[in-house]
Amino acid sequence: MPGWQTFHDQFSHLGFEVVTVANDVQGVQAAQPYGRPYSMTTLVDSENKLASLFGFNIVPNGIVLDEEGRVRLVKQGFSVNNEDHVNAVKQIVTDQANTVTLDDEYHVQQRDSTIERQLAETKFKLAHEYLQQDRKEEALKELDEALKLDPENFLIRKQRWYIRHPERFSPTIDIAWQQEQLEKEKAEEERDCGPDGCRIPGTS
Repeated sequence: MPGWQTFHDQFSHLGFEVVTVANDVQGVQAAQPYGRPYSMTTLVDSENKLASLFGFNIVPNGIVLDEEGRVRLVKQGFSVNNEDHVNAVKQIVTDQANTVTLDDEYHVQQRDSTIERQLAETKFKLAHEYLQQDRKEEALKELDEALKLDPENFLIRKQRWYIRHPERFSPTIDIAWQQEQLEKEKAEEERDCGPDGCRIPGTS
């Protein structure tokens, strides 16, 4: 978050405002500690609507809108530490370009609407409802099943980790641990694949 505050301050004098969006099925209370120290507005997308709309499978991401609400830039894997990403925003904010397309390994692809992914999104939302009722085991069951249906979805993995390993997310988010956990799970999945797909570690 400190990097995002610096990014916001860099362009704020030009009328550019950064609004951060937390993808947390745990809701507002889970996101509050991370947004509180900063002047930026933070919203909570507890139903994973942005991911469904834009086809995001990872975080963080960047969406630039103009005053009329028109989308000028969509970037999966947007990083305030990536010079190309920051320059793309600068071009839009300073009216050097109407839109910018960043074509790299994180470029957003149009997400297909397979039955499996639709069902995964439904299970993600159901997990949110269970968490609202403090029914964590049932929420985890839905998230596990969602991940089996959409194994490339990092957001689903992250929510599973958050529930099972809250100490890795508070008081600070352990990014290095998340990367290690993802590599570990992917390696296990590749070793345990069959005709019906790959077994997701930690699921029944």
